[in-house]
Amino acid sequence: MSVRLLIASVLAAVLSGGAAMAQSFAGLGSDAEGFAMPERGYVFDFPTDHGPHPDFRIEWWYLTANLTGEDGTAYGLQWTLFRSALAPEERAGWRSPQLWLGHAAITTPEAHYVAERRARGGIGQAGVIADPFEAWIDDWRMAGTDMKRMQLTATGPDFAYDMDLEATGPLIFHGEDGYSQKSSSGRASYYYSQPFFEISGTLTLPEGPVEVTGQAWLDREWASQPLGASQVSWDWFSMAFDSGDRLMGFTLRDSAGPDYTAATWIEPDGTTTAFPDGAFSAKPLTESQVAGREIPTRWRAFLPEKGVDVTVDAINPQAWMETSIPYWEGPVTLSGSHRGRGYLEMTGY
Repeated sequence: MSVRLLIASVLAAVLSGGAAMAQSFAGLGSDAEGFAMPERGYVFDFPTDHGPHPDFRIEWWYLTANLTGEDGTAYGLQWTLFRSALAPEERAGWRSPQLWLGHAAITTPEAHYVAERRARGGIGQAGVIADPFEAWIDDWRMAGTDMKRMQLTATGPDFAYDMDLEATGPLIFHGEDGYSQKSSSGRASYYYSQPFFEISGTLTLPEGPVEVTGQAWLDREWASQPLGASQVSWDWFSMAFDSGDRLMGFTLRDSAGPDYTAATWIEPDGTTTAFPDGAFSAKPLTESQVAGREIPTRWRAFLPEKGVDVTVDAINPQAWMETSIPYWEGPVTLSGSHRGRGYLEMTGY
């Protein structure tokens, strides 16, 4: 959860002249008449659910990675494919109501490289196939025989990457067995992750190629009307601790009432504990001047029931995504009660 909901929904406005912006912030609280809605008790079906769900309005395949070069330098990587629907169906050719947006990025301690791609469905320029799995937009690819072993590629004006992924643990389902509530009024999405990817490959930067290894986290989420009208901004954290435990937590900020939070604690063997609203919290500590605004790039995050009290520090405070919908996303280090690395995503600043 986070700016990914915003981007996927706004994609319709970006590619169709703004109609999707008519109600609430980015249309996320607007009526979704005709689209399917998440329901409790849904039984996931794989590999089918690795693929698209055109009867829902918004969806994404969202991967972030914490990487280390041979000299010990820390890097971050992002690869994202968003789908947004103008109607709850798919049709071949230019009449397809399915719209696609891709984001790719590399973060170093000194620089942040970003690229964006846009496409319409129905003409082969972008899409997702469940089996064998392949997600693409133009020449960007995330593909493999399944979601356990995959190759990942993307290029931008001043960067590229070519990576191999291998899952070493199970899929993780957030909320109530994948039914992830987003507001006190019951708005929700379907949400699962693969946070156990080992990743290795080559980053191509202006100064040359860099061999890297690390850990990656893939989020899969789809919904139609996931937010309340006054939920206007988000902070999302993924944390991989040196102990092997992992934590996902988010805060949805509400302009008309209390914020809404949720979290998932993930043990090394994949056992999960879902935490409801109020269990997880995050407090900004230090702000940085980023893209003409004040962005909190140092946080303190808490999950008392698991003894978590960590300081979250951006590797590069300038990890600004200057895309159709701008936001901040980058790798972070974790210290305090637990040590490790993770990713932070913020919007609304």
